[in-house]
Amino acid sequence: MKTVVVGMSGGVDSSVAALLLKEQGYHVIGLFMRNWDSFANGERETAPVGKTGICPQEEDYNDAKKVCDHLEIELYRKDFIGEYYEYVFKYFLEELEKGRTPNPDIMCNKYIKFDMFAKEARKLGADYIATGHYARLEDGKMLRAVDKNKDQTYFLSQVSKKQLENVLFPIGGMLKTDVRRLAEEKGIITASKKDSTGICFIGERNLTNFLKNYLPNQPGDIVNIETSEVVGKHIGLMYYTIGQRRGLYIGGMKNRMFVVGKSLDKNILYICIGENNEYLVSDSCILEEVNYLKVKRITEGTAKFRYRQKDIFVQLEYLKNNEILVKYPQGVKRVTPGQACVIYDQDELVCGGIIKEVRKQNKKLWYL
Repeated sequence: MKTVVVGMSGGVDSSVAALLLKEQGYHVIGLFMRNWDSFANGERETAPVGKTGICPQEEDYNDAKKVCDHLEIELYRKDFIGEYYEYVFKYFLEELEKGRTPNPDIMCNKYIKFDMFAKEARKLGADYIATGHYARLEDGKMLRAVDKNKDQTYFLSQVSKKQLENVLFPIGGMLKTDVRRLAEEKGIITASKKDSTGICFIGERNLTNFLKNYLPNQPGDIVNIETSEVVGKHIGLMYYTIGQRRGLYIGGMKNRMFVVGKSLDKNILYICIGENNEYLVSDSCILEEVNYLKVKRITEGTAKFRYRQKDIFVQLEYLKNNEILVKYPQGVKRVTPGQACVIYDQDELVCGGIIKEVRKQNKKLWYL
């Protein structure tokens, strides 16, 4: 009998993943990861409390324990607090300091869930590891989930082909509604539990208050890029991203105003007026840190520049230093340095990279 170690998060997706694997005849073991400690990591002012009066991570562990008891499988627990801080959270802070918009969930998958977790699973005798991600692996190919609204291949785009060996995604062929229905039919307590949101393993936070624990605020001017007029004050460049509309708090104009750039040297946040303003549009970008999951390179495909974005037709030019020039002559709004761009060949994930710079008409835009 093959052994599968399932990453139990305390949510419905990993619960059903464990259920399905047990029904398929595997020896299933649960492993719960604890990757954040609010007090040890200096988050004294904003450390959250869950509905039961304890840390949300402890609530999740308790739910995972109840599910494993119900399924009659063992549950182990492992702290990766130091590793998460070193490989994921420091990256998050460093990118913010550069004025970019990082995606820590992607790095958490790369360094924690499919690296540190996998090593710990092997210590427990795992032949395979499994998670509750909505994705599919078939014949060595990473494919989008059947439920396109829940597909999470975007967040798996930095996980290497080697890391995906001996990995199972049991719910990748299911709709979310069917996952919840099956959980309810089988009496699993997480059947109606709300999906987690916020930063991976850190959870929901007031981002402004949370970041005050780690990065100093540096207020400055908000400037209209087209008129050079100072129209307000920002609370710190790290709190804003390209294309952002909400949270500018400039009287009478906030619903028509969009972030289009940052000057780190001058500490200026640049905005434009109007949702269709040309300053929001680019026609190409350069990706760095490209991770290839499809061996054969393609010259045309589709891309997502952010999660749940509609597919965008792109042309690819392969550069030196593991970089790609991604061209989309039709123009795309709000392509943002620091975010991931994921390339697909129909349903197959080809590669993913981090947006290094954004261009228009062969010129680098001054976003940063």
